[in-house]
Amino acid sequence: MPDIERVALLREPVRRRLYFHVREAGEPVSRDEAARATGVSRSLAAFHLDRLADAGLLDVEYRRLTERTGRGAGRPAKLYRQTGTRLAVSLPPTAYELAGELLIEALRGRRADEDPEEAVRRSAREMGARLADELRPELGRSAGMARVRRAVELLGFEPERAAGPVRLRNCPFHELARRHPGLVCGMNEALLGALADGLAGGAVRAEPHAEEGFCCVVLQEEP
Repeated sequence: MPDIERVALLREPVRRRLYFHVREAGEPVSRDEAARATGVSRSLAAFHLDRLADAGLLDVEYRRLTERTGRGAGRPAKLYRQTGTRLAVSLPPTAYELAGELLIEALRGRRADEDPEEAVRRSAREMGARLADELRPELGRSAGMARVRRAVELLGFEPERAAGPVRLRNCPFHELARRHPGLVCGMNEALLGALADGLAGGAVRAEPHAEEGFCCVVLQEEP
């Protein structure tokens, strides 16, 4: 489930109270305890807690709450606890985790004769080729520009639907590009160039693009 849909689940007031109660408890919480803490019925608490668990916002475990064992001890209670899931919602989308991974790879693999920007571009080309391989199964039978356009959408870009060169209406690395335009735009061009080459076999290329309000790269279909 996308993060934005998980966040939408928390718009419901009772569900939101239950979610934050479990997070703040610091230990697994039963349905009865959650109901008492939030002032709702046990059945309503159970309904909302299960919705949160199904969405991956809470984890579930089963445990007896008394020391009794054997017949008559009853079934283990269903307990809810906070999960390690982090929510990140941004409109338009951002991909700072991808940029961070790429920059770390560049730092680790930097050669003695490489300047930092060239190391980043090389790392970006390598990652673009890997992403092409990873995304290919999700792209169906699309080919050429249609395949590349869908791939960049999956990475968080918002390509225009117009014919001709495809401008990208956002940059998932916007804040980084604003602070370090030369480094990040070079990285972006290398990443998308390798991605397009891997998916379209040279039929689509990524070129620098300087236009206010658009990404620094445009996708150009070869004649």
